[in-house]
Amino acid sequence: MARFEATSSRPYHLVIFGASGFTGQFVVEEVARTVSEGPQGTLKWAVAGRSKQKLEKVVEQAACVLGKPELSSEVDIIVADVAEPDSLASLCKQAVIILNCVGPYRFFGEPVVKACVENGTHHVDISGEPQFLEGMQLNYNSQAAENGVYIIGSCGFDSIPADMGVLYTRDQFKGILTTVESFLTIKSGPNGGCVHDGTWQSAVYGFADSQSLQSLRRKFNHNPLPIFGTKLKRRGALFFSNEIREYTVPFIGSDPSVVKRTQRYLMEEYQATPVQYGAYAGIGGIGSIIKLMFAGMMFWLLVKFHFGRNLLIKFPEFFSFGLFSKAGPSRKQLEDSSFQFVFYGEGYTDGQDPSQGQPNSKIRTVVQGPGKEK
Repeated sequence: MARFEATSSRPYHLVIFGASGFTGQFVVEEVARTVSEGPQGTLKWAVAGRSKQKLEKVVEQAACVLGKPELSSEVDIIVADVAEPDSLASLCKQAVIILNCVGPYRFFGEPVVKACVENGTHHVDISGEPQFLEGMQLNYNSQAAENGVYIIGSCGFDSIPADMGVLYTRDQFKGILTTVESFLTIKSGPNGGCVHDGTWQSAVYGFADSQSLQSLRRKFNHNPLPIFGTKLKRRGALFFSNEIREYTVPFIGSDPSVVKRTQRYLMEEYQATPVQYGAYAGIGGIGSIIKLMFAGMMFWLLVKFHFGRNLLIKFPEFFSFGLFSKAGPSRKQLEDSSFQFVFYGEGYTDGQDPSQGQPNSKIRTVVQGPGKEK
């Protein structure tokens, strides 16, 4: 049975590991903002990382942003390093849940997962790296189950909107939903926007090692998911989407693999009809296409070679035309940015046979956030 209550020997409900990183600082603020919603109205938590000084600074910053000066004395600090297994073990023994914000996960994720499994601590991360996610499932699923530990990946923009969006669409559909296509658009405010280069690094290393992912997947020995109704046709590498009225490309993040894993689980455990899924992202107009073509050509050329990967990692802004940045977006840029996922589903109404004919019903779902209200 999974355990979620803090105890005297395990005093923290949760610990944010990597709290001083770009993403970690925002997780700290969100936890501090919602702390009163914990068990019995209190959530005992701490922050962890390599540098005590940086962690103190992050807590002080959160206290200032939220107007909660008491945070500096209420939030404990734990020093731990992924390169020091003993420190990770000590960290995990003190927490019920570790929120792991230390990436790229392909390099730094497994030691934390291993320590959590071995010490009976639940693990939640924000990884969008299929090789890490599926590798952890392959290597630790049995041991985690034996120890009553949950290892939960992709609990960020990758891939909650996509996975929950498909599930919500299926639940709202009156009949058997057989296909879903999602279209992602992201809008920035007057100050523009960019993405922190942690995502860029994950993409660089992921594409460079794509053969390893295919080899990893073969180890699961999965049978292909059965197709109900008509087969979902794959769109082209670049097309104009009538759904979102802009040029669109296949989404190359972890969303498709995460959704597929969920659909497989629901089929195997609950005999649910699996939903076929296609993910796409809008890129805008002709100007964006030209930038994408040049960036794409440089990326594919350089990612194949060690020196090229080093250049991509060292100069993300140059090679992505400013889309990715080592500094990441400013707080103002984040506040003014928003995203929208639109899900288009098709299926068969109650009483209709999916093996006979075309789908006879459609559904549209919108998932959006956060941004300021205009």
